[in-house]
Amino acid sequence: MTATPAPPPAAMTPADAGPTADEDLRAMFGQSIAVFAALSGPAHVVEAANPAFFATIGKDRARIGVPVAELLPELAGQGFLDLLDQVYRSGEPYTGRDARVVLDTGTQAREMFFDFTYEPRRDPSGTVIGIRVIGVETTQIKDAQRLLTKHRALLEQIARQAPLTEVLDGMARSIENLSPHGVLVSILLADPDGTHLLHGAAPGLPGFYNQAIEGIATGDGVGSCGTAAHRREPVITTAISTDPAWEAFRDLAEAAGLGSCLSMPILARDGHLLGTFALYHRTPRTPEDIDLALARLFADTAALAIERHHIEQAQQAAEASAQSALEELTKTVRSERQLRAEAEQRAAAAAELNARMRAAAATQADRPHPDHCQLGGATGCAEPAEIKITDSLGPLRLGLHRPRRRGHPQRPVGVHRQRRTRRPGRLPQPLTSGPNVPADHEGRSIRPG
Repeated sequence: MTATPAPPPAAMTPADAGPTADEDLRAMFGQSIAVFAALSGPAHVVEAANPAFFATIGKDRARIGVPVAELLPELAGQGFLDLLDQVYRSGEPYTGRDARVVLDTGTQAREMFFDFTYEPRRDPSGTVIGIRVIGVETTQIKDAQRLLTKHRALLEQIARQAPLTEVLDGMARSIENLSPHGVLVSILLADPDGTHLLHGAAPGLPGFYNQAIEGIATGDGVGSCGTAAHRREPVITTAISTDPAWEAFRDLAEAAGLGSCLSMPILARDGHLLGTFALYHRTPRTPEDIDLALARLFADTAALAIERHHIEQAQQAAEASAQSALEELTKTVRSERQLRAEAEQRAAAAAELNARMRAAAATQADRPHPDHCQLGGATGCAEPAEIKITDSLGPLRLGLHRPRRRGHPQRPVGVHRQRRTRRPGRLPQPLTSGPNVPADHEGRSIRPG
C-alpha cells in the first residue's frame, strides 16, 4: 500500500512548538552518528532523515516521500512497523534497548542493534501527525560484549587445558560470527625453527586455499602472513589484487574470493615467533579500528593458548622420558636381583659342596693310613701287601693276599714280570727272598756260598 505523503507544514510561528522541535532535532542529528528520521501520517512516510539513517539502511535506498514499509520491506515481521502503528494510535512514546534488526536480505543481510525511541509528532491542536525516530547503533557494543564473553570462555578453555585445535577453531568461528563486516579468520602456527607456517585454524576459508598455503616459508614479500611473521609486525594489505607481496598467491586468493588482509604476528613473551593471526575481507578495504583491536586481542589470546600447548607438550615429553627411565631402572634392578639370586644360589651350592668335601676329608682322616704295609698284612693295613723279588728274568711284584685259583700254575698269584735290560758284563742278582729262597729259623735269607 502506497500512502500519499503528508503536505508540508505551514509557516511556523513561535507558538508552533512541534515544527520548531523537528527543526532543532534535524539540526542536532544532521551530522551525528545517531539515526534520525521524521515520519508522517499513518503510513509512516519518510519526510526527512539524516545521513546516518540513509547510511544505515543503504545509500541506494536514500529516498524520502516513501513509506517505511516500502523503503524497508525486510522490517515486516520484525515488530518495528507494529510499534510505529502503536505509537501513532496511542500518542505514547516507545523506547527500545539493544533491539535487534536485520537489514537487507539474502547474502547482503546484516544484523544490527539499536537503542531507539519513537516519539509522536503533534500539530498545534495536539493531534498526532507523525513519529520521530531517534536511534543510536549499539552493534559494535553488542559485538564487543559478545566477543568479551567468548574471550572469557576461551581463557577458561585454555585454563582447563582444552586441545589447542579446539581453542583456535572456536576463536576463529566466534570472530567470524560476530564481526559486522563478514570477516574470515586464519591462524597459522610456526614450525619449531620459525621458518615455515603450518595450518592452525581457518574454518571460513576454502579447503583448497588452506592446503595450498600449508608450510609456506616466512619471508619478506611472501603474502601478508609470511611477511608479518618475518618482520614481527602487523602487515595491512588493502587490495590483494595489486599488492606485490601477493604476486605468487594472487590467483589463489582470487579463487578463494579474498580482497584484503590484515595479518598480525603471534609472538611469545620472549619474542620468538609462534604463528600469525589474519583477518580477510571479501572486498578491498582499509581495516577499521575494530579490526585492529580484534586482531591484537585475539593474537595475544592465541599466543597464550599456543604457549600453554608448548608447555604441555614439554611436560608430556618430560613425563614420558621419566617413565622410560623408570622402566629401564626397574628392568636393571630386576636383572640385578636375578643375578644376585643366581649368585647366592651358586654360593650356597659351593658352600654345600665344600661342606661335603670337608666331611669326606674328616671321614678319611679318621681312618689309619700306615706308611708301609708289612708282609702278611700288618694290623691297620687295608691295602694288599706287595714284595719285590729279583731273579734272572728281572724284578717281580708279588701280590700275596689273593688266593690261588683251582687249576692255576704253581707260581705265586699276582706275579707281574718286569723286563729289565741287563747291563753287559753284569751277572744276574741272586734271589734274596721269596718261597724258593732258603731261609734260617728266623726267616732270614741264606745266601749261597
